[in-house]
Amino acid sequence: MGRVIRAQRKGSSPAFKSHTFHRKGAAKLRSIDFAERHGYIKGVVKDIIHDPGRGAPLAVVHFRDRYKYGLKKELMVAPEGLYTGQYIYCGKKAGVTVGNVLPVGQMPEGTVVCQIEEKKGDRGKLARASGNYATIVSHNPDANKTKVKLPSGNKKTISSFNRAMIGIIAGGGRVDKPILKAGRAYFKYKAKRHSWPRVRGVCM
Repeated sequence: MGRVIRAQRKGSSPAFKSHTFHRKGAAKLRSIDFAERHGYIKGVVKDIIHDPGRGAPLAVVHFRDRYKYGLKKELMVAPEGLYTGQYIYCGKKAGVTVGNVLPVGQMPEGTVVCQIEEKKGDRGKLARASGNYATIVSHNPDANKTKVKLPSGNKKTISSFNRAMIGIIAGGGRVDKPILKAGRAYFKYKAKRHSWPRVRGVCM
């Protein structure tokens, strides 16, 4: 009998489940609706909060519900420079300022963006880690395609109707500070999942 290796244990053992109890919720852009497709909608940043296990802060943004009386509270990853009380605008006709969300086809080339949708309407999948950003490289208006440079350096062609938030994700420079001691690594991964300390496979 050989050993049950770590990758196999991760599938069946409850010890490797991610620690999600204190997390604040899924951080996404607004669900796309008529207002975003044809004009814009204004929201106000009510709070900027820490999310355990995530390097970047989250912004709590309140929008008016377009279809019935009340507010819709959205949780988004905060870009650098966002502050409480700030108005942000989401939609095709929103301005090119930090925090606004608009289709990548409406942005000039060279714009620095984050939380890009990989497919139209998926509410933001690319460039979401702290300090990360993507750059808009070029547009092809005939095919409705836009080329973006991702944080990895790869270039990806996506639909020009995919939305993105303007700016760099906050919390950059997090990895520049050395961890220095085991206790800090312990608490870092305590908030994430059981992936530390990591025993080398050769010494098992």
